[in-house]
Amino acid sequence: MSSPGKRSQHGIAPHLALVAVQMMFGTWPIVGKVALRAISSTGLVAFRVGGAAVALTLLHRKLGRLKMLPRRDLLWLLFASLLGVVWNQLLYVKGLSLTTAISATMLSTTIPVCTLLISVLLGHDRLSLRRLIGIALAAAGVIYLVNPLRADFSGHTAIGNLLIVANSLSYGAYIALSKDLFKRYGALNVLTWIFVIASVFVVPIGIVKGGVHLDTIPPSGWAAILYTILVPTVAAYYLNAWALARVPPSTVAAYIYLQPLIAFGLAPLVLGEKWNVRTLIACILIFAGVAVVTKRGRSEAVKEVVERPDALAH
Repeated sequence: MSSPGKRSQHGIAPHLALVAVQMMFGTWPIVGKVALRAISSTGLVAFRVGGAAVALTLLHRKLGRLKMLPRRDLLWLLFASLLGVVWNQLLYVKGLSLTTAISATMLSTTIPVCTLLISVLLGHDRLSLRRLIGIALAAAGVIYLVNPLRADFSGHTAIGNLLIVANSLSYGAYIALSKDLFKRYGALNVLTWIFVIASVFVVPIGIVKGGVHLDTIPPSGWAAILYTILVPTVAAYYLNAWALARVPPSTVAAYIYLQPLIAFGLAPLVLGEKWNVRTLIACILIFAGVAVVTKRGRSEAVKEVVERPDALAH
């Protein structure tokens, strides 16, 4: 990674890349909703993960040889794949199919908080008063949005919101558990293996359970699926890693807040979704909690969220 002195010489290019990355990630739930009009949630996951595995493998072959991990770390690699891609994607896309793109994006911003919580439970971090306040604020926003006292769990939205929360917890556990793998064997190398292993699980599930009929998918559906594979997966991951080598992690963290704002702005235009008072209050609480948790002096677990090229991707 470049030194701070060298980072300052790269000019505006990394910042443009980071804006592009957040635009890509921010459009994923919206384009995902469009794709879900033509294909089931498990079918979309199969296309995204399988397509990303192929694209990342080809990218890695062009940039350098894909290295196999030692046998002693294969079990951890399997856990990372299950937590970070298999369960993460199945929970997120199913939740996205049942709730709004605005709610899905907003609830996904709790990933740093979930990562800290998992890290505390594993004994890797200590729970200070400031961190406890941040977790409480974010949790209050989630609870207020889900509204469990009045939620009709036979309906779609409440279940979808809970699946997105479960997704954030799964992803937080993935970040906390896979930290050493990325440090020892390289981000792109490990990430490629994670997607390859995940495709072994989700592609058969998509074929068997997804009920995918290729001849019934309209051109708009294929365009949305292709966009999902190439833009918020491969291109965003690669650009984020490229920018991280040229600017400090704190700069990457600052741009993360653009992701939900982009989704919030586009969802009403593309999908016709609307804001309401409950959404706004929940958004303020969640953003406040994430801001408190990720402020200067944050934990090692939360640093991992903003320093990893895949940490806030879905």
